[in-house]
Amino acid sequence: MRSLVVDTTPLRISPAFRRLWWGLSVSNLGTQLTVVAVGLQVYDITGSTLSVGVLGMFAFVPLVIFGLYGGAIVDHYDRRQVALVASLVSWAAIMVLAVQGWFGNEHVGLLYGLTAVQSAANAVNSPARSAIIPRLLEPRLMPAANALQAIGFQTALTVGPLAGAALASIDFGLAYTVDAVLFTAALVAVFRLPPVPPEPSDTRRARVGLGSVVDGLRYLGTQPNVRMTFLVDLCAMVLAMPRVVFPAVGIWYLGGGATTTGILTAALAVGAVTSGLLSGGLARVRWQGRVITWAITGWAASVAAFGLVLVVVGRDRPENVLWGALAIACLTLIAAGASDEVSAIFRQTILQTATPDDMRGRLQGVFIVVVAGGPRLGDMFIGSVSTVVGEGWAVVIGGVLCASVLWLLVRTQRTFWRYDARATLTTLT
Repeated sequence: MRSLVVDTTPLRISPAFRRLWWGLSVSNLGTQLTVVAVGLQVYDITGSTLSVGVLGMFAFVPLVIFGLYGGAIVDHYDRRQVALVASLVSWAAIMVLAVQGWFGNEHVGLLYGLTAVQSAANAVNSPARSAIIPRLLEPRLMPAANALQAIGFQTALTVGPLAGAALASIDFGLAYTVDAVLFTAALVAVFRLPPVPPEPSDTRRARVGLGSVVDGLRYLGTQPNVRMTFLVDLCAMVLAMPRVVFPAVGIWYLGGGATTTGILTAALAVGAVTSGLLSGGLARVRWQGRVITWAITGWAASVAAFGLVLVVVGRDRPENVLWGALAIACLTLIAAGASDEVSAIFRQTILQTATPDDMRGRLQGVFIVVVAGGPRLGDMFIGSVSTVVGEGWAVVIGGVLCASVLWLLVRTQRTFWRYDARATLTTLT
């Protein structure tokens, strides 16, 4: 049993990683408070669901732009300094949010602007932090470190929205102020890091610019295994992300409305946290490409099973919650979340260990774009199919398509199936 429990070795042997992990876990909780509070405040001002949806665009566009360009910045300058500056920008935006919340701002444009600033800062901050971690730990510890990171993030994703809604119901300013206080943990953690300058490189350009971004994309084109980590994730998120149907499920299939929607959303996070807590054996996995492939297959099968539950129940708009069906649906989503988390741990591990230091920031920037963009495209895909065949069959079709496309990709890129973590570690050492 001890071998199944999450490996905490990275926390024990590296004080710098321990502080960074703790600071980010606490600040992620605050971030989730703000995500919920901003959406609620926009709706409170406008009374428009469309206006809340526009928030997503103000977050996504800066994330794409600064994710790619920010990765180039990370590869040119001291990563601690880049992360610190980006964190300060984000913290300043949170402080402005708190002030406008306390003073009862009624201008939705200010909220859009501050959301864009936060998203841009995070798009630089996240690649910087991810590129720092391989410099703090041995490559063999990266699966354990990524599992610990996942536990902190998914826990925040589970608790944060509930706490954010509760605080925002009292006062929006209170929710943002709590986030500002929690975010200081991340500031302190980054401030106490040692300098992390980029390692010397003969290929690095003298100045950061579009050319640096293009260099990163060209490099990605020469690395089939790293590129596959992005492609298989897009396959899972674009074709089989079921979250867009949750509101309809709460009304038309299982009953319970918004409460059921929240339970289904939490089920995915519970699966991810559980998978992280039982990740002790992952550090010994050698054939990481195969594990990613089977994990995404598990995701696809679990999502398809969730869709079958909806098909069997039918679109009958029940007056009361169908607790039995809801329990089965939650079990399928817990399995999906657990599978996705295993995939995420090893995709991040391959990216961090198979990429040279002078390219890590730029490829982490691409990673941020893929992780952020995939689920949004998935919402569009499943949502569109749902209008034709209904929510249940749309999810079933998405799961089947995901598994089919995944194995087609793996068959066309066999080196990914044969990816050997031990050989990579030997090369690095």
